[in-house]
Amino acid sequence: MDDQYLDAFIRESEEAITELNNSLLELESDPSNTEAMDSIFRTAHTLKGNFGAMGFDNAANLAHAMEDLLDEMRQGEMEVTPDLMDLVFAGVDQIEVIVGEIEEHGESETETDEMVEELRAVLEEGAAAAGGTETTDDGSSDSDESLTTDAGVSDADIDGDAVDERVLQAEISVGESDMLGVDSMLAVESIEGRFDILDSSPSRADIEDGEFEDAFVLYLDGPDAATVDAELGTTGKVDSFDVTDVTDELVSDTGTDSDAADDSEAGSDSGSDPDPEAEEEHSVDEIKSVRVDVDQLDDLHGLVEQLVTSRIKLRRGVEKDDLDSTGETLNELDKITANLQNTVMDMRLIPLKKVVGKFPRLVRDLARELDKDIEFEIEGEDIELDRTILTEISDPLMHILRNSVDHGIESPEEREQVGKSRTGHITLRASRERDHVIIEVEDDGAGLDVDGIREKAIEKGVRSPEELDAMDDSAVYDLVFHPGFSTADEVTDTSGRGVGMDVVHDTVSQLDGSVSVDSEPGEGTTVSLRLPVTMAIVKVLFVKVGGEEYGVPIKNVDEITGTEEAKQVNGQEVIKHNDEIYPVIHLDDTFDIEGETANGDGMLVRIRESERQVALHCDSVNSQEEVVVKPLEGILSGTPGLSGTAVLGDGNIVHILDVVTL
Repeated sequence: MDDQYLDAFIRESEEAITELNNSLLELESDPSNTEAMDSIFRTAHTLKGNFGAMGFDNAANLAHAMEDLLDEMRQGEMEVTPDLMDLVFAGVDQIEVIVGEIEEHGESETETDEMVEELRAVLEEGAAAAGGTETTDDGSSDSDESLTTDAGVSDADIDGDAVDERVLQAEISVGESDMLGVDSMLAVESIEGRFDILDSSPSRADIEDGEFEDAFVLYLDGPDAATVDAELGTTGKVDSFDVTDVTDELVSDTGTDSDAADDSEAGSDSGSDPDPEAEEEHSVDEIKSVRVDVDQLDDLHGLVEQLVTSRIKLRRGVEKDDLDSTGETLNELDKITANLQNTVMDMRLIPLKKVVGKFPRLVRDLARELDKDIEFEIEGEDIELDRTILTEISDPLMHILRNSVDHGIESPEEREQVGKSRTGHITLRASRERDHVIIEVEDDGAGLDVDGIREKAIEKGVRSPEELDAMDDSAVYDLVFHPGFSTADEVTDTSGRGVGMDVVHDTVSQLDGSVSVDSEPGEGTTVSLRLPVTMAIVKVLFVKVGGEEYGVPIKNVDEITGTEEAKQVNGQEVIKHNDEIYPVIHLDDTFDIEGETANGDGMLVRIRESERQVALHCDSVNSQEEVVVKPLEGILSGTPGLSGTAVLGDGNIVHILDVVTL
């Protein structure tokens, strides 16, 4: 099987599973939500068709059984109950396992017979109680037959009843092109502005990658072939085309399909435009693809053309030893690469919803397991973050949510006793703050017990009683991020093992972010993550310590001064600024570096108060430059005081300092 087609199938299936989970949650909270029910039925129908078309019969049979059960619920023949929803969710989980196996091995060994039998048994019992089963005229509940056109598109993809006008099959050619994928994408985008695209062959992703021979096929919802002919004749990038009306073929076939006959909206609207883009793996693995706006692609194309031109000019200038011309060309390259950097960084941005889309199901299952009533809301899911950052923060966010459900929200009885509603509330909220994104997880649970945290900190030797007495409540709350620290009285399967919140802190710190806790006893807890929108390219100040060079992110630096203002207070070297005391950190001591100072007594780099109230002592301050920062991996991961490394133009590697953990 072609890897590209399989990858498109997997990405579309993952998206459908997430959509199905969230629509089921909406239905469970409001059984009268017809919009959610229609979405559920369409998505299950799409999954069944896609699995069948790809030859994965075990998953197709399971999706078929789920579809029939959901149809009974949609028709009002079966009541939406928690137990019934548990069964449906179990079926969705098994489908997700199958998709994971297909991605890893190209096939699935999961047996679905037992789950199918369970679904069918519930379906028969429910239907009998409601007065008998519903069948079509031919005695069957569904027809598995489907029309396949020359292009390989079936009625599982295009539902004739769901088409507003006519279905027109347009075979499109963009002619000879050096950038076939780009020109094809522009053609499809232009056509999409005039007609609804019901389906395509090959997939939309393959068309945009130029993975087809001579021509590709689009299925359009239009009035007639003549109108489509006229429009395509004036569409940019379209070199030639051939339009055929295929409505009658599709309608005549789908007319025997009881699903289509029962409901005109049973067509796979959600699956008609395969989207293999930007979806996280199950259990939140690496995000493998991103959606790229066509305007960004055009910008990138233009910048590449400029780069090619500048490269030619630079080579000629060097060959002719023309320094003036070479200097001008280098200035041009500076501007082009800066624009290229900005465009590429923007292309890496992905909406937060690609990660948090699975969280509602996570909260629902944990709440059911713990017998708690919880409403979960997500705000700001369209806020965008770098792909790498999104992948890394997925697990930390799940840790925080588990803690909120397990330790934060009280049982319905406990809430009622203290005058709260039986239903707890958890909100995941994201907002943009200049070049950072703030993600908050807020609950209205019992809050953190500051006295209990102090006692546990003393018991575990995390802090001395004297240190704890000098700490305000906010600082005490942050102790929950200490490795091995947990206030849980007992270890549960959900959380309380003392390994969650320290992972959150370490991961966020490696991403050059910060995390904090705010809590009000009896009122609730809020965990806040402050993360950069993008990473990798950072402007740094280079400082020399002995024979070593380090980089300090410019955004963390407030001032560079000499050491003459430093004073000794209680054995600690400090400086004073705006009536505030800044302790001095000697980098040579921190990193155990020996060597004479290169600039007298050295220099002090005072860090911004918002980051950390300290000053760094170094031998000398050199230049500042933009560098590509790579996070530390392996045994170096999580090293205090270091956030990553950067490779300089001369090939030397420089460590980038993390001023918060120094």
